[in-house]
Amino acid sequence: MSYLTSEQHKIVSDAVGEAELTTSGEILTVLADRSDGYTDVALLWAAAVSFTMMSAFAAFPQIFLDFWDGMTGGWGHVWTTGELASMTIALGLIAFVATWCAQLWQPVKFGLIPGPVKMSRVHDQAVKHFKVGAERRTRGKTGVLIYLSMREHRAEIVADDSIAEKVSAEVWGEAMADMLGEIKQGHIAEGMAKGVLDVGYVLSEHFPRDEDDENELPDRLI
Repeated sequence: MSYLTSEQHKIVSDAVGEAELTTSGEILTVLADRSDGYTDVALLWAAAVSFTMMSAFAAFPQIFLDFWDGMTGGWGHVWTTGELASMTIALGLIAFVATWCAQLWQPVKFGLIPGPVKMSRVHDQAVKHFKVGAERRTRGKTGVLIYLSMREHRAEIVADDSIAEKVSAEVWGEAMADMLGEIKQGHIAEGMAKGVLDVGYVLSEHFPRDEDDENELPDRLI
């Protein structure tokens, strides 16, 4: 899924170029649709609903049996052990498949994912991107990743070791707030650009630009 036009991509890229004019730090930006497929979470929900349905049948079998008899003409009969076992399994399978299919609709799927799980997966994916694209890839270990994951509505700022030693995680709070404030209004490119400029300001205080500074990481939004 494409969230930005080419012009909006340029807004972010230009912001990176502007932010790096006053710092030796390097800023990398990543925009992701999602940070994980969450298949394991969907499977757990389907299994939980399935076992709940089977447990409910075991606890209150007559309600289900009366309903079934009513659906098949209203004639009751004595259920055998085999029929009861088959009904239990059938209810479990139906509940499993129905829950799994419901989660194919993305708003339902992501609505069922606990917040801490989203936060953890987004953080892990941001760190992976940072390790591949920015960590220790600059001369002074001054790379910073701004990562935005749209489906989870989460963002992360990950910094190289030399930056983390001088800049606490709380300092990035203003950049995060400015960025998310714009994004919540639907201004994704402008939000990321604000975050980039805020990060650049912080970096310029601790890592001013050297005369022989070179652009070591791409300015373009990934």
